[in-house]
Amino acid sequence: MLKIKAMTFNIHHGKGMDKLTDLYRIANIIDQCGADVIALNEVDSHFSKRSLFEDQAGWLANELNMDYAFSPSIFKKDKNLQEPRQYGNALLSRHPIIAKESHLFKISRLTEGRSLLETKIQIQKCSLKMAVTHLSLNPIIHRKQTDVIIGRYQKNTNPTILMGDWNMKPGSKGWEKITKEFQDVWEEAGKGSGYTYPSFQPRSRLDYIFASRDFEIIHAEVVNKVSEASDHLPVVATLYYRT
Repeated sequence: MLKIKAMTFNIHHGKGMDKLTDLYRIANIIDQCGADVIALNEVDSHFSKRSLFEDQAGWLANELNMDYAFSPSIFKKDKNLQEPRQYGNALLSRHPIIAKESHLFKISRLTEGRSLLETKIQIQKCSLKMAVTHLSLNPIIHRKQTDVIIGRYQKNTNPTILMGDWNMKPGSKGWEKITKEFQDVWEEAGKGSGYTYPSFQPRSRLDYIFASRDFEIIHAEVVNKVSEASDHLPVVATLYYRT
């Protein structure tokens, strides 16, 4: 069996509860957790002054010596900048990313853009699918986005882990749809509420790791070592893949 440590973290473009933008804090948290694959939400790529126009996923991958993939949800053109201004989701991996696709949810132009990042990573002789998303706060748009994801994975036969900020509550209709197809790692191995938002005195569980039935869930925890680093707390899970 393969042991995999997965992490999901909405990094709020590196801006902490103290209003400081500091990617080193984010990198340190990831490093201390020792995860193999890390889903990131609210990631800037040359986006604006708020993140010093940094390619944040590339910066973190370089700092942590990892492979990475990025999926833009928002695009902005700027004739004064060489690089496109983008914002979205990313995946960091200690193992090679051998395939990646970005899918923009084309549901409404009136709400913030959202996307689904799909990747395949190679661990020894195994190819595993890792997906990252960040769903809308709008309940109607959220339902449609959830249905798109379910449609993509209903007949999926690949070992898959879905991660991200789902902006939903456990037991909600969206959660029930997802958990018909996937295991919620917190329900399987977490203790306590699993609240991740806001990072100081959290009272909502918005960040999830879902795994296909190919995985055995060993452990799940919310990491609150550096709660000022973002407005969300990360979730980390240890899984075994039955090869």
